[in-house]
Amino acid sequence: MAAATPHPAPATSQATATTPGTRPALVLIGHGMVGQRYLEALAEHGATSTHRITVLCEEPRPAYDRVHLTSYFSGSTPEDLSLTPASFMEEHGIALHLDDPAESIDRDARTVTSRSGQVFPYDVLVLATGSYPFVPPVPGKDAPGCFVYRTIEDLLAIEEYAKTRTSGAVVGGGLLGLEAAGALKGLGLATRVVEFAPRLMPVQVDEGGGAALLRTIENMGLTVHTGVGTQEVLTGEDGSVTGMKLSDGSSVDTELVVFSAGVRPRDQLARESGLTVGERGGISVDSRCRTSDPHVYAIGECALASDGRVYGLVAPGYEMAETAVADLLGREKEFTGADLSTKLKLLGVDVASFGDAHGATADSLDVVYSDSRSGVYKKVVVSAEGVLLGGVLVGDADSYGLLRPLTGSVPPVAPEQLVLPAGAGAPVSLGPASLPDGAVICSCHNVTKKAITAYTSVPEVKKCTKAGTGCGSCLKVIGQLMPPAADKGLCDCFSFTRAELYEIVRTLRVTSYEKLLDSHGREEARGGEGCEVCKPTVGSIIASLAPTLGASGYVLDGEQAALQDTNDHFLANMQRNGSYSVVPRIPGGEITPDKLIVIGEVARDFGLYTKITGGQRIDLFGAAIDQLPLIWARLVEAGFESGHAYGKSLRTVKSCVGQTWCRYGVQDSVRMAIDLELRYRGLRAPHKLKSAVSGCARECAEAQSKDFGIIATASGWNLYVGGNGGATPRHADLLAQDLSDAELVRLIDRFLMFYIRTADRLERTSTWLDRLEGGLDHLRDVIVHDSLGLCAELESLMADHVAHYRDEWAETLDDPERLRRFVSFVNAPGAPDPSVKFVPERGQVKPDLTVLTLEPLGGTR
Repeated sequence: MAAATPHPAPATSQATATTPGTRPALVLIGHGMVGQRYLEALAEHGATSTHRITVLCEEPRPAYDRVHLTSYFSGSTPEDLSLTPASFMEEHGIALHLDDPAESIDRDARTVTSRSGQVFPYDVLVLATGSYPFVPPVPGKDAPGCFVYRTIEDLLAIEEYAKTRTSGAVVGGGLLGLEAAGALKGLGLATRVVEFAPRLMPVQVDEGGGAALLRTIENMGLTVHTGVGTQEVLTGEDGSVTGMKLSDGSSVDTELVVFSAGVRPRDQLARESGLTVGERGGISVDSRCRTSDPHVYAIGECALASDGRVYGLVAPGYEMAETAVADLLGREKEFTGADLSTKLKLLGVDVASFGDAHGATADSLDVVYSDSRSGVYKKVVVSAEGVLLGGVLVGDADSYGLLRPLTGSVPPVAPEQLVLPAGAGAPVSLGPASLPDGAVICSCHNVTKKAITAYTSVPEVKKCTKAGTGCGSCLKVIGQLMPPAADKGLCDCFSFTRAELYEIVRTLRVTSYEKLLDSHGREEARGGEGCEVCKPTVGSIIASLAPTLGASGYVLDGEQAALQDTNDHFLANMQRNGSYSVVPRIPGGEITPDKLIVIGEVARDFGLYTKITGGQRIDLFGAAIDQLPLIWARLVEAGFESGHAYGKSLRTVKSCVGQTWCRYGVQDSVRMAIDLELRYRGLRAPHKLKSAVSGCARECAEAQSKDFGIIATASGWNLYVGGNGGATPRHADLLAQDLSDAELVRLIDRFLMFYIRTADRLERTSTWLDRLEGGLDHLRDVIVHDSLGLCAELESLMADHVAHYRDEWAETLDDPERLRRFVSFVNAPGAPDPSVKFVPERGQVKPDLTVLTLEPLGGTR
């Protein structure tokens, strides 16, 4: 590559192209992650008020998170991926032109012409044009069914095309290639990866790491070809993709091809305008990101840095953006190179590399731990003096957040202790406290330990330093650097956590909230009434342990009734106008025509609004309190029971139709979903529980977005845990594979009871698993390998629940005393609530909500 040449002074010292007295014009070409970071840096330093800023964006949407692009296939929307706050451009007076890329640069006139024909003058020009996917020049590369994997539009096109296909192939086994392979697998395609190098991820991992990664990925059902290239894309009579011919002479069948064979810097505009570029691409810049023209900067993947490298990671791009802003404002900052450390989760496998991962340093030594059975490979590279130079982590990258900042120093423990798993040697006393103050914890935003420890909470750190808002690999260490909370108690009534209270209740067989408060509450709370935090929490604990404790499992009996949340008080969900919704259980989403007719008749007779839910059941809205028992009676008589939509308990177990009907199904997913829903119905937990069973890898039931999800394989069932949809989605983690029916149920029993036992109040399984010390590996040790000797007890607790389950609706209907609470007004039983009104809409009803109106004092004018 050509070295960057010396450049004149920054653009701000030159004569301007704008009218005297006006603000200098700054044009930014490109609005990706690095371009947006450049705008944010301008705003942080007040430069958006001193410059007229124009942004030319090629894509039809503002900057979004390409690092997490693949999360689109696990539920994230394009809006979720956006990096541009809705009001950012307007607040800072920035003119953003979407879908209107720059076509040419006239450096003499200092203007940029866009595709729409508009001409934009500039005093300062910033090129953030990024890179483009490299597509090997093979015959058939442009055939229908060939794609690249770079933008949201690429993903939308792949998703649409895959709907009518069954197989796909990815050309390239690097970072983005494996992400693309995971996406194709998630779309239900039989997927293969073709990598020209002798191993996967050849840039990041060594031969041992590549072998571990290969074994793990092949065990997931993907086919991998290494050491071969693609010679031709084969097509059918209609011209669309039917296969690929490889360099070893073999051919493979595939209906879709994704090219992910690397990227190249987008330097065409710079070349055509006469800027200096490298021999192998990239716009040459100096240490301040200035090009050969003093009025033009280049940042991100399009730039050839002063050290002769093009950086394809977001962290160096961010640093270049900040450097260019500093130079524009006359501040001292240089970019002379960057850390290429990487941590990712590819196809559910943790992969990380940092520093001199390949041991290129003279006289360096490798310290390696490899476990082929579990797919774990760890290597650290040290110098003869013991200095940590780098490393590779595959299958278990939990230590990445500590090892990367220690690179370049002598760790406080022996090198072998850095790679050995817990229990395999002397205990490792290595934690965030051992890191020096100058250690960079967040490489995306170049934030040190000292800067992070100036704050006391992770949200505060994110807001004030941006640490943890990039790739997210540093969040665990940031959390460990935060000072411990002074008081971890549940509330002002109890100094114990929810998990500790669970153990007290279970061990001492406490069946009363009052007794628990008087015996284990804070001194000042004893003898009191408790609070709205601990009452429902303790009520849930007692309800979940009721069969084991010998207590009543009915949540509205005696003292328990006063402990419940609003919805549990009436075994129904309160809606915004004071009416309630009724949700009967429909296990697995399977329902007979006769039962459908009953639901329709009940809705018609009681004037209820009906809606099919995302959990494959039917919601009936608009019931008054005194109507609830009447509605339940009709439903129970027809064989329905409570769906527990009101409680912190199991909601639904969704299913696809499975092998019974679907030509792709490999197991009976409906039967399994029904069995699981009937087993865990009514199970009280720290938060709601959702599940799903998919009959094949096409994943129509969306099992990987559930608290516990099951996907059928040809050999049995795969169990995923810790998934979550909603506002903060999380992809579930694979806990165990190819389980028999009995093995699957046993593991779910243990998982649910361990979660109920150890989770915090209102903590979903996704948050709990992320917080759980040791994470998924610890969970697997506890409930699969029984490392704590708890499994028999967990299974016994679940057996008690199953044996003692009773439908709460039916129990209420059978007891006249229990029915007395279901009235709108205690002093006027049978009188309806006059404030609950409805109006017609689309053939049904909706709440008639009174709108507050303000009138002038003294009446109308």
